[in-house]
Amino acid sequence: MLTYKAPLRDIKFLMNEVFDFPKHYAGLDCGKNADPETVDMILEGFAEFSKDVLAPLYQSGDAEGCHFKDGEVTTPKGFKEAYQAFVEGAWQSLSYPEQYGGMALPTSLNLIKAEMMGTANWPFSMYPGLTTGAINTIMQYGSTEQKDTYLPKLVSGEWSGTMCLTEAGCGTDLGQMKTSAKPSDDGSYLINGTKIFISAGEHDLTENIIHIVLARLPNAPVGTKGISLFIVPKFLVNADGTVGERNGVSCGSIEHKMGINSSATCVMNFDNAKGFLIGEANKGLKAMFTYMNTARIGTGIQGLSHMELAFQNSLPYAKERRSMRAQSGVKEPDKPADAIIHHADVRRLLLTQKAFSEGARSMIYHTARYADKLYEAVGKGDQEAIEHWDDKMGFFTPIIKGFLTELSLESAKNAQQVFGGHGYIKEWGMELIARDARISTLYEGTTGVQALDLLGRKVLLQGKGKVVRDYTTGIMKWCGDYALDKEMRKYVWALTKLCAEWNVLTGRIALTALRKNRDVVSSASEDYLMYSGYVMMAYHWARMAAIAYDKMKNGGQQPYEFYLAKIQTAEFYFDKILPRTNGLADSMTASPEVMTDMKIEHFIID
Repeated sequence: MLTYKAPLRDIKFLMNEVFDFPKHYAGLDCGKNADPETVDMILEGFAEFSKDVLAPLYQSGDAEGCHFKDGEVTTPKGFKEAYQAFVEGAWQSLSYPEQYGGMALPTSLNLIKAEMMGTANWPFSMYPGLTTGAINTIMQYGSTEQKDTYLPKLVSGEWSGTMCLTEAGCGTDLGQMKTSAKPSDDGSYLINGTKIFISAGEHDLTENIIHIVLARLPNAPVGTKGISLFIVPKFLVNADGTVGERNGVSCGSIEHKMGINSSATCVMNFDNAKGFLIGEANKGLKAMFTYMNTARIGTGIQGLSHMELAFQNSLPYAKERRSMRAQSGVKEPDKPADAIIHHADVRRLLLTQKAFSEGARSMIYHTARYADKLYEAVGKGDQEAIEHWDDKMGFFTPIIKGFLTELSLESAKNAQQVFGGHGYIKEWGMELIARDARISTLYEGTTGVQALDLLGRKVLLQGKGKVVRDYTTGIMKWCGDYALDKEMRKYVWALTKLCAEWNVLTGRIALTALRKNRDVVSSASEDYLMYSGYVMMAYHWARMAAIAYDKMKNGGQQPYEFYLAKIQTAEFYFDKILPRTNGLADSMTASPEVMTDMKIEHFIID
C-alpha cells in the first residue's frame, strides 16, 4: 500500500535556507501574517492532514472510481468526509483576502499546501485545485458584485469551481469554439453548448459549483478575438447569498479514463444556462490565461507530486528487497542476498528520482515567489506590476508544466523498475502512479503545445531571445560569485558553458526560422523545452549545493548528513543527468526537413 509523509525537512530547507522566504514574506503586504511560527504550524498541520486523511483514500478511490447516474456524480467512499474535514480546517482559504473569509497569507503557501495534498492524493486535490483557478479569475476580473456573490463561498470551500474551455474538435485551438452566449434583458446571458474533459464538473462534495465558461457572443469577431468569459453557476444564487433554483447546466456523462479515476472528468451541457459576463466582452481569453497560468503551475506540482510519491515508496522497498550479491562485494553477509539498493543500477534509478523531485521542488518554490508578487499586484489593481510579474512567470510556466511532467513519467517508470514485477501489480501502487502521471503531460496543453509556447511565443516572438539572455545573465552573475570557490568550480564551469550554448542555440533557431524555414521552430521546440528544463534544474541544484557546502561548514537548520546528501545528489545530476543536453542540442539544430519533406500520402499503413 502506498504511504506518504510530507518532506518537511526539504520544504523548510528551500523556504528558509535557499530562498529565504521569511525575508521574502516581510516584503509583502500580506506577509505580516506569515511569521515563521504561523508558517510552521500550517506546514505541519497540513502535512498531518495529508498523511492521515488523504493518502489512505488514494488507492481505494482509484479502485472504486466515480459513479455516474441520471446526471449526478458520486465520489468514492471517504471523499465527502475528507472534503468536509478540508473545509472545516479552512485549508481552501489560506491565501485569499480577509474580506472574503480568507487568511490573507501569501499564495506561495497555497502552492506548497497543494504539493502536499497532490502527493497524498492527486485526484482528490483536483476538486479544490480547480476552485483555486476560479477564485483567482474572479479576483482579477470580476466586478465588485461578482466578487461579493461568489468569493466568500468559494474561499471557504463550501462551493467549488471549474474551468470550461474544451469542446469536441476544439482542444488547444480555442478559436474553433462554438458555445454561444445570447444577451438577456436583465443583463445576463443565455449560454448554450457542450464542453468536454471538465475536471470536477459535477460531484457531491459541495452544494454549488461555479463554472468559468468560455463562449462566443453574437456577431463576435472570428477566432480567439471573439471569445468572452462567463460565470455560470450550477445553482443560481439568491440575493441573500443562499443557493437558489437549478441553472441550465447538467453533466451528460463522465469519462472512463486511464487514471485519476476518483476525479470526475465530465461532459457538461449548457442549455439556456444563465451566465454572467466576467471582464470585457470578446476579451475572455486574456482573462482565462489567469486561470491557465494557475493551472499550469498546478500541473507542474502534479509532476512533482508523482516524482515524490514514487521515490518515497520505491526507496524503502529497495532497502528491504534482497536479490543477488552486490558486484563490489557482499554487503549483508548474514542475509541470503544483499538489498537491491546496494546495486549501482538501482541506485541510479533512486538517485534520478531524488534529483528530479528535489530539483522540481526548488524550481516550483522559486516561481511561487513570483506568484506572490503577481497576486499582490492583482489585489492592488496595479496593472503595470501585474504585467511585469505575469511576464516573469510566463517564461517559467511552460517549462515547469512541460519539463516536470515529462520527468514525472520517468520517475514513475524508475519506481516500477525498482519494484520489478511487483511494479506492475496494483497492490503496490507503482502502476497507479504511472497511470496518473500520464495525464499530467496532457493537461493544459500537451508537452508539444507548452514547447511551442516557450520557444515560439515567449522566447522568439515576444522578446527575440531577450528572456533567455536575461535569465542566463542572472545565472552568470551567480556563477561569478562562486568563480573562485574550488568546491563549486565544476558547477560554475558547466553552467557557464550551458548558458553560452543556450543563447547560441536560441539565435541559431531564430536565424534559421527567419532566413530559411519557419518549421524549425515547431520541429525544435520540444527538444528546446527539455534542454531549457535541464539547464534550469542544474542551476537550482548548483544553488542547493552551494548552500549545503556553507551549512556543513558553518552550521545550518538540518543535520550534517542532509547537506551531504544534497551535495552528492547535485554531483549525480551534473554527472549523469545533465549530459542529456548534448543530444538535445544536436537534435534541435538538425534540419526540420527530415520531418517536413515526407509527403502526407507517404504516411500510410499497409
